[in-house]
Amino acid sequence: MKRTELRDHIFKMVFEMEFNGAEEMPAQAELYLGQIEDAKEKDLEYIGTKAAKIREKLGEIDKLLNDTSKGWKTTRMNKVDLGILRLAVYEIKWDEDVPAGVAINEAVELAKRYSSDDGPSFINGVLAKLVNP
Repeated sequence: MKRTELRDHIFKMVFEMEFNGAEEMPAQAELYLGQIEDAKEKDLEYIGTKAAKIREKLGEIDKLLNDTSKGWKTTRMNKVDLGILRLAVYEIKWDEDVPAGVAINEAVELAKRYSSDDGPSFINGVLAKLVNP
């Protein structure tokens, strides 16, 4: 699987976190991963591991987002945008394999596919401000 496709699946799992408690997520992750057709074991492991790492950092990620996005706290954000931002912030701050520019670009691309018309510019603005305060 290409990184873009892996990231798409990770985003969907991060999005699910908004609607399921921490105790439900292992079962939800197993269910989701079991439905991905033609995925190699290493891809499934990558997706599941990265989503779990993001879940562990949610408090820190949301604090960074709340400190960065003036007037738009995480509780008020569109849930799709929030999921995309959480994934991108994790990649920017804690995933050394993903350059910040790539994380931002991929987040904007996810927003073009899944968010509202304003989503890509909102996400780009928040992440740019996070990277260049």
